[in-house]
Amino acid sequence: MLDFYRVEELLSGEERRVRDTARRFVKDEVLPVIWEHYNAGTFPIHLVQRLGASGLLASLADPPSATGYGLVMQELERGDSALRSFASVQLGLVANAIKTFGSEAHKQAWLPALTSGEKIGCFGLTDPRGGSDPAAMTMTATRVADGYRLKGIKQWITNAGIAHVAVVWARLDGTIRGFLVEREREAFIQRPPEGQKHSLRASATGSLHFDDCFIPEENLLPGSDGLQSALVCLNRARFGIAWGVIGAAQACYESALRFAEGRELFGRRLAGFQLSHEKLAQMVADITHMQLLARRLAELVDAGTARPADISLAKWQNVDKACTVASTALGMLGAVGIYDAFPVIRHHANLIGAVATYEGTPEIHKLVIGQAVTGLKAFT
Repeated sequence: MLDFYRVEELLSGEERRVRDTARRFVKDEVLPVIWEHYNAGTFPIHLVQRLGASGLLASLADPPSATGYGLVMQELERGDSALRSFASVQLGLVANAIKTFGSEAHKQAWLPALTSGEKIGCFGLTDPRGGSDPAAMTMTATRVADGYRLKGIKQWITNAGIAHVAVVWARLDGTIRGFLVEREREAFIQRPPEGQKHSLRASATGSLHFDDCFIPEENLLPGSDGLQSALVCLNRARFGIAWGVIGAAQACYESALRFAEGRELFGRRLAGFQLSHEKLAQMVADITHMQLLARRLAELVDAGTARPADISLAKWQNVDKACTVASTALGMLGAVGIYDAFPVIRHHANLIGAVATYEGTPEIHKLVIGQAVTGLKAFT
């Protein structure tokens, strides 16, 4: 695996252990089946309990360090962005929301099941017209006897359709609060996407519909208080993306390098042309930048000093570089790049079509960084 600046030397033994466990899991369990599910547009749900049995979900819930968490995300996304997205939602969003804002009863009921893979969760924040403006949320929770009634729709939800529980955000008395909604609740419907996806095809994406769905009083996440509560969870997911895309970029680079070393053109190997050296060198530089940026961000997270703008910078820059690496690798492969003999076209579609946009578009992250350096807010 590409490690031009010897980042491996900075890792602890436990960080290497969880990374290697994830790497073996992807090699043995994910890569043999991922094209089948990508082509069919299905999520490999059989892998969830295997992820739990391997200890990887538990290692994400209680990682040895932020770097250890990131390395697992890196290896999962080397397999496919859909698998890393599942883990990001399961642990970074759902379990994190319950752990941070839930009651002791919530934690006892759901955290062991989520970290073992016995149960699956999803995270309902985005309204159909919300997108980059979650503060415009129109979904409501109304107080009734012994609980609440939820009314509204959540769209572009990872794990919709396979989730046993949803963490749902809605307006209650003018304040955005979090709620737990079990799959079996009446008037709660999980629906697949209305059209055919051409990115993240192996991800279970859909929408959540609530038509005066009753939930009891105890399903309110008591520690949630305003939109900032939801954004705290999103920062964990964005951190995972900044690490995850390193794996996708490495897979693309390695495919291009192997192909260039074996392909003969005009009587010489493609890898020996100066233009090939330029492309390979740029990919090495981009991936090395990604590794160092993610590593330093992990140190800030462990120290408790990471700002939202720090996470925005890493998400934006690492995804942007991963998209460039995937495009360069696809170009080096030429005509064969569109076939499933190589993972590049799949990573390219995932990165450019979805990962670059979800959990904050590049434009939103630039505004967050701009506010951090100027003190002036460019959006409301």
